Amino acid sequence: MYARLSALLALGLAACAPMAPVKTSGNATAGATLASKCEGRDGWSDPAPPAHIFANVYMVGTCGIVSLLVTSPKGHILIDGATAEAAPYIAENIRTLGFRPTDVKYLVSSHEHLDHVGGLSALKSITGAQMLARAEARKSLETGISDQTDPQLAILPRFAGIKVDQIVRDGETITLGPIRMTVIATPGHAPGGTSWTWQSCEGAVCHQFVFADSLGAVSADAYRFTDHPAYVAVLRATMNRVSALKPCDILIAPHPAQSRFFERLSGKQPLVDAAGCANYATAAMARLDVRLAKEAAQ
Repeated sequence: MYARLSALLALGLAACAPMAPVKTSGNATAGATLASKCEGRDGWSDPAPPAHIFANVYMVGTCGIVSLLVTSPKGHILIDGATAEAAPYIAENIRTLGFRPTDVKYLVSSHEHLDHVGGLSALKSITGAQMLARAEARKSLETGISDQTDPQLAILPRFAGIKVDQIVRDGETITLGPIRMTVIATPGHAPGGTSWTWQSCEGAVCHQFVFADSLGAVSADAYRFTDHPAYVAVLRATMNRVSALKPCDILIAPHPAQSRFFERLSGKQPLVDAAGCANYATAAMARLDVRLAKEAAQ
């Protein structure tokens, strides 16, 4: 089942359009180590070393799933938890970086699919953190079963549910010490899809991060997006919203390939790119149009 779902998801992992030559930031050495360790490995649970991205933001996920740790003196926020198998690796990555898992105060997620939230239940036990989510994702997060409207419902494995401690709303800002993280409702890839944006500073240099949810029109074989125009309209609206996000200095998506994350973190491509969100959404829109045209021709 995992292999089948991974193959389908790969259809939605096409990289963004070519990036402009903007100055690269971040810890390229750690990024190069991460990219090297994950070369030829993109499994959701494949262990990966942690890496510093910029300022107070760190990659602590796996070779196939991005999990971000945003740190502060008052506690940390963890975005996405990969799979249940990966949860111990994520916790160990946090320790390797010199942080304590018990200082993670909030858990948040991109969307309610096993590959991104399957490990959150275990990570909640490890950290004692509160789970924050939009209301649209709550039922799936707590039951481990996707919403009936999810295009991938028929192929999504069940995951260990996690209690949602606090509902957050579109446009709301989560505050933890100096962290000001804003909730952006981005449904479409999944009904409860959520993106997150915040500013991180290293000395006088500040960058706006956007952890943008997956935008791919991925589904079970029998699902036809052309039969669900209302859902397609929601997905298009989300793509347009992500495209318009400004500033968008450092774009990161839930799967490394979606935003060429490893290439950018290792210094092979610019980490900072003001057009990142627009390119990401434009590429997704083009793939959606191809999918709809293919369905219409059948």
